[in-house]
Amino acid sequence: MPPQLPWLEPEDPFPAPTTAWGPDDPAPGLLAAGGALDVPHLCAAYGQGTFPWYSAGQPILWWAPDPRMVLLPAEFRLHRSLRRTLQAFRSQPHCEIRVDHAFRQVITACATKERDGQAGTWIVPDMVEAYIRLHAAGHAHSIETWVDGELIGGLYCVAIGQAVFGESMFAHATDASKIALSALVALCRHHGIGMIDCQQNTRHLASLGGREIPRAEFLLHVEKARRQPPIPWGFDPVYWNELLPSTTPKA
Repeated sequence: MPPQLPWLEPEDPFPAPTTAWGPDDPAPGLLAAGGALDVPHLCAAYGQGTFPWYSAGQPILWWAPDPRMVLLPAEFRLHRSLRRTLQAFRSQPHCEIRVDHAFRQVITACATKERDGQAGTWIVPDMVEAYIRLHAAGHAHSIETWVDGELIGGLYCVAIGQAVFGESMFAHATDASKIALSALVALCRHHGIGMIDCQQNTRHLASLGGREIPRAEFLLHVEKARRQPPIPWGFDPVYWNELLPSTTPKA
């Protein structure tokens, strides 16, 4: 029999991440159920390396998997085709990266995106509204790919201090989400952020340099990074120099 799963009342603190269900339990990484999705609870959860993930009809479920999928910006794998895409994007004045310009649009697009092998979405309406509130409080951010004044892709993430947690991406055009992820990597490199949480292992993230690390190592990083002052969330085109050779503007 698996250990009893803690049920959280709104006022209850989170259990320690190390008490999450293990590999032999029905749902490895599951920590607790219940609680609330308000800003203080979300900040407390992410501050201890825990995140909510559940489907419609389920209670709020909190997870702290072991191992943890992460992307180290220094290890980002910029394939030749993506490099060419970024170079073309950077060179066009009608192409730009915006940060926090259209957060609601980004998370809504992520929530409604059809994904292979999934009948529905884990970004249920209550989650959308919760992260919009977290964004208003300054702890959730969107990285957006714009072409000709149109939002064509992007991602959103959570930031507690300098601990950055990637959440979800979408694309309405080829490579639009990869461009946004590349911009996030460039932004993190520029500001010295050494790790982006990816939560779950996927082939796509692994192809870009993501890898699993032990939960204990991840929690040590979060404990240190969350105490650092927040970075300024904005994107200057010069940040592309973190990934691409710098260019000299033509006279």
